[in-house]
Amino acid sequence: MTDCVKKRNTNMKYNTKTTEEKMQKSVNAYESNLSTIRASQANSAVVSKVMFEYYGAPTRLVDMASVAVTDPKTLTITPYDKTTLKAMVKAIQASDVGINPMDDGSVIRLVFPPLTEEHRKGLAKQIQKMGEEARVAIRNIRRDANDDIKKQKKDGEMTEDEQKLSEKAVQDLTDRFIKTVDSITSAKEKEILSL
Repeated sequence: MTDCVKKRNTNMKYNTKTTEEKMQKSVNAYESNLSTIRASQANSAVVSKVMFEYYGAPTRLVDMASVAVTDPKTLTITPYDKTTLKAMVKAIQASDVGINPMDDGSVIRLVFPPLTEEHRKGLAKQIQKMGEEARVAIRNIRRDANDDIKKQKKDGEMTEDEQKLSEKAVQDLTDRFIKTVDSITSAKEKEILSL
């Protein structure tokens, strides 16, 4: 299923570059998703996926406002168009940000409360789940690459030795990216639990 191409004039005819790029995209997506997890520190990424209606079209809040961390516990959102302030407040309340926005008519403030022990443990479980999803995505990419390698062997485009070398290269990539996901997960859990 992958669109990897064969290498010529080497012992391994399967090009792992596309597989590696797909695995890297999975890791990048995982890191992006982790950045939206609300810790007790103000972080502009928590509103990065908040959408609101702007002239009938769904619009990202961050595209229509200046978002700044004013102190370790406060995030300020200044709409470029003041008429959108109420719609932004409603969108934040309806989102999974988990913080009630306060507005003074021109600026929205999000004050990050300290996390309870129970909430930190819940976030750590959420991080574990997201990490497992990232590992599954990487393993699915490996499966697709191995299917492609088997197809090339079946079609006579590579020998059995080339197939084994190619499958080993794909497994090495898989191991490397799973290790990366594990270290990202561990670091984020440590950050959340030590707050």
